[in-house]
Amino acid sequence: MTDRDKYYNRAKQEGYRTRSAYKLKQLDDAAGLFGPGNTVVDLGAAPGGWLQVAAEEVGEAGTVIGVDFQRIDGLEADIVETIRGDMTDEETKDRLRERVGEGGADVVISDMAPDMTGEYSVDHARSVHLARRALEVALELLPAGGDFAVKVFDGRDLDDLRADVDEEFDYVRTIHPEASRDSSSELYLVGKHRITAPVAEGEEFDAVVDDVGSEGDGVVKVDGYALFVPGTETGESVRIRVTDVKPNFGFAEVIEE
Repeated sequence: MTDRDKYYNRAKQEGYRTRSAYKLKQLDDAAGLFGPGNTVVDLGAAPGGWLQVAAEEVGEAGTVIGVDFQRIDGLEADIVETIRGDMTDEETKDRLRERVGEGGADVVISDMAPDMTGEYSVDHARSVHLARRALEVALELLPAGGDFAVKVFDGRDLDDLRADVDEEFDYVRTIHPEASRDSSSELYLVGKHRITAPVAEGEEFDAVVDDVGSEGDGVVKVDGYALFVPGTETGESVRIRVTDVKPNFGFAEVIEE
């Protein structure tokens, strides 16, 4: 039995709408995408296999919102909502923002793929374009710490796309789910822990140490964002360089006292 038959048959037996449900399960196993009570946005959600998996993983306290220009027939899970529309349309984006709410989403996922032309360079470029559109939506909806997973076809523009994802998240992984067909060039980029810091690595500026943390490092606050600065004390005026940026805090070093 081929992998295609195996996952197709499993989907039928286990009640999933698509064999691609197992790709999302494997992404979650590899990267830890979902948690109980999460709000998940699924872009290009029809016919709903990924919605089913996400709903199972976040549980009754979670919310799963699927967006697609195709109709998505009702799912059994009460926590699943759907929006019919094109993500390039501002009206659709407005409806999605309203559904997600001010708290934002915890995870944005996208299994969108272009209409295939059979010309690989064209199909690759179109998949990168769709992935970038998904990234734009993710950056609007994800607060600090949020995760993003998107499908793309391998090719010459992949490195640039990966670099752009890496710039916005703590780190990025490239994952080839086992459930992908052997002949497929598809892969998934997973950006973990969205960074929304008001500072960037390498940035230098004058600061006053506001506090001392539990480990004894001085703390400089920038628009509510904490930078830990070893070897400093409360009230010191220092010039610092940002050395590392995490989703909710960062580190800096003194370069001039």
